[in-house]
Order: sequence, then C-alpha cells, then structure tokens
Amino acid sequence: MRVLSAVAAGAAVLLVAAGCSDDDATSSFATGTVARGDVQQVVDATGQVQPRASAVVKAPAAGTVATLAVSDGQVVQAGQVLMTISSPSAVQALESAKQADADAARSGSSGSSGSSAKSSAQLAAQQKKADADAQQRFDEAQAQAQAIADPAAQAAALAAVRSSRTQYQLLSSQTQALIDQVNAGLGNLDSAVASLGSAQRVQTRAAVAAAQATVDALTVVAPISGKVSLGSTGGGGGSALPAGAEALLAGSGLSGASGLSLPDTGSGSGPAGAPVIAQGAAVAQGATLVTVLDASTLSLTADVDETDVLQVQPGVGADVTIDAVDGARYRATVTGVDPTAKAGSGGTVTYTVRLSYDGGTGADGEPAATPLPGMSANVSLVVRSVQGVVEVPAAAVLRAGAQNGSPTSDTVWVVAAGKAERRPVTVGVRGDTEVEITDGLKGGETIVTGGAADVSQGQQVS
Repeated sequence: MRVLSAVAAGAAVLLVAAGCSDDDATSSFATGTVARGDVQQVVDATGQVQPRASAVVKAPAAGTVATLAVSDGQVVQAGQVLMTISSPSAVQALESAKQADADAARSGSSGSSGSSAKSSAQLAAQQKKADADAQQRFDEAQAQAQAIADPAAQAAALAAVRSSRTQYQLLSSQTQALIDQVNAGLGNLDSAVASLGSAQRVQTRAAVAAAQATVDALTVVAPISGKVSLGSTGGGGGSALPAGAEALLAGSGLSGASGLSLPDTGSGSGPAGAPVIAQGAAVAQGATLVTVLDASTLSLTADVDETDVLQVQPGVGADVTIDAVDGARYRATVTGVDPTAKAGSGGTVTYTVRLSYDGGTGADGEPAATPLPGMSANVSLVVRSVQGVVEVPAAAVLRAGAQNGSPTSDTVWVVAAGKAERRPVTVGVRGDTEVEITDGLKGGETIVTGGAADVSQGQQVS
C-alpha cells in the first residue's frame, strides 16, 4: 500500500471574510486577511511498535521435552534454562561421530606401514572418495550447527565447521600435490598417505564437534532476557509461532541491542490456538520451542514513501497515535533511516524509518497507557516547522501550471479596491492547510482564500 505524504499546519490565523460574487457569474469567493502564525510540514506514514529485541528458539534435534522449567508468559533472564530435550538420535549421532574419528585415528597411525602395498593410483582413488565423504559430512555438520538455537553457540559451531572445511581443503590439496610428485618419481608415497590421513581426521573431528554442540544445545537456554511465549504442539503446516506472536514478529526486521536479528520462523509447529508445549511433548528438529520478547525498551518503525524519505533525517520529531489506544497522543524521534528499499504492491517503494519511543499523554491529560509490541501506529513526522511567519491557507495559493495560474511561479489573488490582482509569491514551508509565504505578501493584505481557481484578472470580488 502506498504511504501518502501529507502535511499539517499550526493554528490558522487568517480571518475569513464573507463570500461575494461578481455581476457576470454565480461563483462565490471567500476572502481573508493575511496574518502570521506557525506552519508545519508533516510526512504521514503507517508504523508499528517494536520491542527492544526478540528471539525464536528452535529444537536442535528431534525428540521429546524431558523437562520444562518455565511457563507461558514468564519473565526470564538471558542464559536461564528453559527446558531440556531428550533426543536419542542426537546422542547416537555423537557416538557415531566419535567412532568414525577413532577409526580415522587408527587408520592414520597404521597407514604408513601399509603404504608400500598401495599404488599412487589407489591412493588417488582413496582421496577422491575421501573428498566426497568429507563434503557430505561437512554439509551435515553445518546443518547440525545451524539447528542450534542459542545464537552464540550456533555462531561458534558454524565457525568451527568453516575452519575445519578450510583445513581439509588445504590438506587435500597437499595430498594431491604429493601424489603428483610420486607419479613424477619425485615424491614419497608415505608422505601422501600421511597427508590424506590428516585431512580425514580434520573432517571427523569437525563432525564430532558439531554433534557435541547439538547434544549440548538440548539444554535450551534463553538467548535474551524477556517474556516467554511457548511454542504450540501438534504438526501440520500451521504457524511456526505461538498464538499471537506471528504478526508481532513477522514485520519487525530489527536487530535488538543484544545484536540478535529476527530468525526465520520456518514451519513445523501447530496452528494458532493449539496447546502450548508441555513436558513429554514430541518436537521435530527446527520446530519452534519458545519465543522470547524483550519489551523493556520500545521503539517504532514507519514505512515512508520514496518521494518523502529524503526529507526525513535523524532527530526529526514525530506525533504518534496508536490504533489500540483511543485519544492518546505519543511522541517519537527519528533515530535512523534504513537504506534498503522495500517494494510494495503496484510498484510502490518505501523505506523503513526507525524512531525512539518517547512516551505519551492520554485524553485525560495523564500519562498514556504503554503500547504493546506489534501494535499498529500512525506516525506524523514533522520534517519542517516555522513559527511566527506570514501564512495563508493552502487553497489561496495557485501552484505553477494550475488553472488560471502563472506557469512559472506560485501566485495568489490580492484584493485591491474590490478587484482581484494576480501576484507572484514565494512559498516556504508548505503545509496541508496552511503555507508559509516568504516573499510577495505582507500582513494585513486581503486575498482570495476560497474559489481562487475560478477568479480572473480584474474581477470584482467584493
């Protein structure tokens, strides 16, 4: 949906006179006296209240909830144990990885003694198979690491897999170079065998580390402090978020102060309204276990149209209304503008503007109720503001190219001796109802304020 640019003005101070008409037409014209006042130019946008940070915690492996240490809606601290998952498959994967590593260690230690029975062609075939196996197992290790819910643990596991993959590639290249030397009669086959064994141990140790990280992640801890929303039970293609959380999280696109960005919510939990996870419930790998929301500090985001966004700078103030809180007016300040464009329907382009939440006042003059994350907001960004300036109603100004208007400038109809005279003016801050005139008019002059497009030069208007 297109976010329209709109403007609002300060209190109108132009006095409107009675309507009048000329002798040859039935059109009526309103006139008024030029005065001084305040003018604001405002960009309106739709927005949303955002939490300080949010994190979705998913199951690192298939299993069942062995223990559940929190309840839905409970406030937790970062690092607090939320639940433990029993996953025989994850434990078995770790045991298999350890066994493969032990086998590779034994093979490496006995490889030199049997190398004389091998030809360089056999060793090359063995390396080719080892490379294919290593690629598959590195991919499996990476998938295991990506399934770890805790961001810090996941990052560490992924870094370890990347490092091990790089080491393997270097050792594999070294092995190939040694085989080439053997084929040229310049190398030692034992060295090539030892190099291949070292490469295989890099891969098997990486697999052990990834499997161990998965098992460690079966003890699920809160990645951030905040309020817990437990995932729902059941299968199928329903929402992967607990009831009420999907709309809140889907559009946030934020990185909280903790450095966490909103994860991909995926699928695999039950539909909205399904019972929340309980002890003994079965969970699939990647299923949402909990959502932790930190609403200790609120902020707002607003989608501003590309035609208006260049006017919005950090420090610009904004008036905010929350759809869910009748009569309350909130305040906000622009903290930044996301440089990444978002394409909308109909070819529209918007940019995300981020704002601090500065509190609000209710209809009774008391502090307004604090909104909840995810609530819809209407944001009016005051991009320009002037006080005590010459102002006229926006309807009094004929824009360049308008009917009966000058093709090169803005004009107004000044009433002198009862007749309309066109006069060019320079417009400053242009509001929706009032505009600033920086040159061409002075206080006390009478102008046409209504029906200006139907006035002609010299027409009698009073």
